[in-house]
Amino acid sequence: MSSATLTELDVRYHYACEVAKTAASRALAWYQQRHQLVVEHKKDLQDVVSEADRNVELLVKHLIHERFPDDAVLGEESGGDVSGARFIWVIDPIDGTSSFLNGLHNWCVSLAIVCDDQPVIGVVSDPNHQETFHACRGKGAWVNDKRIQAHSAQRLDQGLLGLSSSNSQPIEPLTTFISQLLAQGGMFIRNGSGALMSAWAAAGRLIGYYEAHMNPWDGLPGIVLMREAGGVTNDYLSHHGLQQGNPVLLANAVLYPQLKALLPAQPTL
Repeated sequence: MSSATLTELDVRYHYACEVAKTAASRALAWYQQRHQLVVEHKKDLQDVVSEADRNVELLVKHLIHERFPDDAVLGEESGGDVSGARFIWVIDPIDGTSSFLNGLHNWCVSLAIVCDDQPVIGVVSDPNHQETFHACRGKGAWVNDKRIQAHSAQRLDQGLLGLSSSNSQPIEPLTTFISQLLAQGGMFIRNGSGALMSAWAAAGRLIGYYEAHMNPWDGLPGIVLMREAGGVTNDYLSHHGLQQGNPVLLANAVLYPQLKALLPAQPTL
């Protein structure tokens, strides 16, 4: 355990769940009037942001700074200075913005806390299904008030794998991975929100989750959730993960090496 006391983690854990649910409620209100939103493109036509994203992120940052003014906040839309901070809140106000804007229910509020360079708290709040996935190191993983655990599959053909990609990554490694997965009888889904799929993996709804590159505000919650659900993850924060992002691979202890064997060698896997 890090040098953070249980009280320091507990108070942030409970507050993180409340902040995520408050943000999800605000995001849902925007979702219900999404046709009126101003939408902008970021890096390409698939990378979008709306005034809802920015509005919800401002709300989250305000709530955090109000309660923990000395904690740092790193947000997808507005960034943040985290240098020297012991507690770092990492937030995506709406993960799955394309789904959000197109009327699909596959989006969520994604939030994690890093303490002493370790991910210790992860929260994924899905207002459309009234589910909040949450975990704090040493306390297990939960959806609402129900304990969750990783899938018990022993082979890749015993369930669905969550999978995602972005235009920033080369296509060939992913297509090779999918081909090998299918050859072993496996199957996959992609729903537009990596944070939500990684939470589903922690809840045992998927046998695991893989993405070649995830930003920390999307990747870190699932890392905490899967570890607390009894599963295995890669060392996401190594090799400057908080600054640059890294791959994410989540599964139970039996499937993790099977999935890793299908992937090109990477130092963080």
